[in-house]
Amino acid sequence: MNDTADTGGEVVVIFGGRSEIGLELAVRLAPGNTVVLAARRADQLTDEVRAVRAAGAAEVQTCEFDADDLESHAALVSAIEAEHGPIGTAVLAFGVLGDQARAEDDAPHAVAVVHTDYVAQVNLLTLLAQRMRAAGRGRLVVFSSIAGARVRRANYVYGSAKAGLDGFACGLADALHGTGIQLLIVRPGFVIGRMTEGMDPAPMSSTPAQVAEAAATALRKGKSAVWVPWGIRPLIFATRFVPKAIWRKMPR
Repeated sequence: MNDTADTGGEVVVIFGGRSEIGLELAVRLAPGNTVVLAARRADQLTDEVRAVRAAGAAEVQTCEFDADDLESHAALVSAIEAEHGPIGTAVLAFGVLGDQARAEDDAPHAVAVVHTDYVAQVNLLTLLAQRMRAAGRGRLVVFSSIAGARVRRANYVYGSAKAGLDGFACGLADALHGTGIQLLIVRPGFVIGRMTEGMDPAPMSSTPAQVAEAAATALRKGKSAVWVPWGIRPLIFATRFVPKAIWRKMPR
């Protein structure tokens, strides 16, 4: 790990510290806290560290994190806790969009997308929930997506992973009820950012900053879920009544 400042406050870990949404949320959670940015090529997070430090973090650290290396998750969590104590807030901000057209003919690519967006998340969430139960407190932030609400033919590989993650997170939240641990599921619509660069924005799109602001507000209020923007929730309800013959033609 790489020290950059002095210790203090709660421990906030952003798993996926290079993520635009993750960084925006880190900035909002930074004041007075220790923030750990976990990502691949952690030695190249200079700008991210600078932004979080400028937001008022008491300490900022970086550490190497490979979401797809499941066996490394437990050791990383243990190392963070050994250095700083129990993790107060863990944000799972990693994920891949993948190439739908490629995934339809390339089974390893389809599996890779699901592995990162679902399997790796399940593994890390289970480990973190176990540690937080032992501590008797903590907050978990999970990023679902409108793509998982009703999976579309145009992006069914990514959408199915998000649908699975949303279902797992809902069940985990129920399992954590009464333990003192908050699990927040963030369900954004189309997010304009690096992951969707080159794609035409969908109606009611949002930015990483808007998603992060909604997540930070929901955390403060103790909510279990938040749609971003709020207007997509009734839209999702309406999609349940769209006939399959029309739905399968819906764009990404």
